[in-house]
Amino acid sequence: MFKDTAYRCPAADAMKARGYRAQVREDRKREVLEHFAFGPFMNGPTAPLHDGLRQWTAHARSAYRDAFPADPARPMTEVPAWTYRHQLARPDHRGAHEYRITVWGRCLRSKDGALRELRLPVNRIGKGEPYQGHVAAAALATAEGIPGPLPEQVRIVEFALLDSRTRTLFEGTRAEAVERYRTGGGPDALAAVLDGREYRPGPSCAGCAYLSLCPALRPAPGLLGLDTTGRPRRTWSVTNGRSYRVCPARDHMRRLHLPAADTVERSPAAERGRAVHAYLAERHGHGPLRPCSVDVPAQWVPDGFELPEEEIGLGALLLRRHAAVCPLRCVRDRSDVRAEPRVVRHDSAADVIVIAEPDLLYRDGDSWVWRETKTSAAGRSQSRDVLKRYPQLALAVRLLSRGALGGSPSRARIELELLRPAGADLEIIDPYAPAVRAAAEEVVRALAADWHRDDAYPPRPGHGCTRCEVARWCSVRAGEETVT
Repeated sequence: MFKDTAYRCPAADAMKARGYRAQVREDRKREVLEHFAFGPFMNGPTAPLHDGLRQWTAHARSAYRDAFPADPARPMTEVPAWTYRHQLARPDHRGAHEYRITVWGRCLRSKDGALRELRLPVNRIGKGEPYQGHVAAAALATAEGIPGPLPEQVRIVEFALLDSRTRTLFEGTRAEAVERYRTGGGPDALAAVLDGREYRPGPSCAGCAYLSLCPALRPAPGLLGLDTTGRPRRTWSVTNGRSYRVCPARDHMRRLHLPAADTVERSPAAERGRAVHAYLAERHGHGPLRPCSVDVPAQWVPDGFELPEEEIGLGALLLRRHAAVCPLRCVRDRSDVRAEPRVVRHDSAADVIVIAEPDLLYRDGDSWVWRETKTSAAGRSQSRDVLKRYPQLALAVRLLSRGALGGSPSRARIELELLRPAGADLEIIDPYAPAVRAAAEEVVRALAADWHRDDAYPPRPGHGCTRCEVARWCSVRAGEETVT
């Protein structure tokens, strides 16, 4: 919980950390397969494993042995997780009598107990700095936690299960570990967890014990057009649906966050598209409220993207084409613009958390407009069935036509912005037209129905394997792919 991540819900974390129990008990069907990717590596299997998770776990165990070869001169023994406890003489301002912080990871100690080492598994070692509050809390719990004799030295190491790389996050005496907590952001990180008030609907909603009480997750029964009941609660997005349509195993492995092949996932064209979207999101969502112009900076590529020169030039050209159809021409102030917002609804009929991330929402008068932007190095597409070609537009129709975003329906619409080297096309979709609504319902239902009833996610080997970013973890893949 001490890791600052947009994929957690601060309010749910705070209630869980404070020990609050939901007033409503839910008897929901459990998933057949193991859905916690680190579970088999850390604890052993508690449920049947998908083939992809089995392959990944075997690799992870091998990588762990490579990262930490046995050292006869310094034998280490794995022990139960440590829990730091701090008892108070009287309740504090939170009404707490006791605080507990428990570490999660591989916990080891030396034979004489003088050294404790906490090993934290990740898929890859990140390029950025670790979360300091997380390191501080881990240092305190490792140094002062029970059971076992307190150590003289403490070491915290992050290790990558993909390539066996390691990174030392903290190393020092027990006193230095306690001081690291006090001065390294530990109390602030603890307060952020315990005092969180923001409800942040998203992927974590599927496993949330407080969902039925959540004031922020809005219901949308029947959104997916499914009538299957008695299924495990899950999350779904159009990206999931498209991935599942190609190969059920691929979608499942992506949901498990198994390491993906950069050569596939981050191809130059794909990275250029993401960079253009990131540039527009920053331009639309922050800074002066004025329409984009053809004056695109030479160094327009946002931080974190690496593009070859030809893609940088093409991206700049596409951004200049965008100026002719920039939606900021229609807005009055910042409250009218939402750049890449997360729209989350609970289809209570199917018990699915539906997640959409439009490129832009903006107000035209008192009506909301949903804008999707697509880039292409080619000419104009001959396909006119845009709802099937871009099913996120079909989901947008389903949401807008049900009034899910609020506002007046008078000017509410969906816009598809197609940026090409030769120019920009802007296609308008009326979400209230009966034929459009019927087509959108069919597209969304077809994309979600098979996935919703699936418990096994079988692989579908074929031509798609050569462009599958998680093919390495599939034992029946066609062709070869390497994760880098």
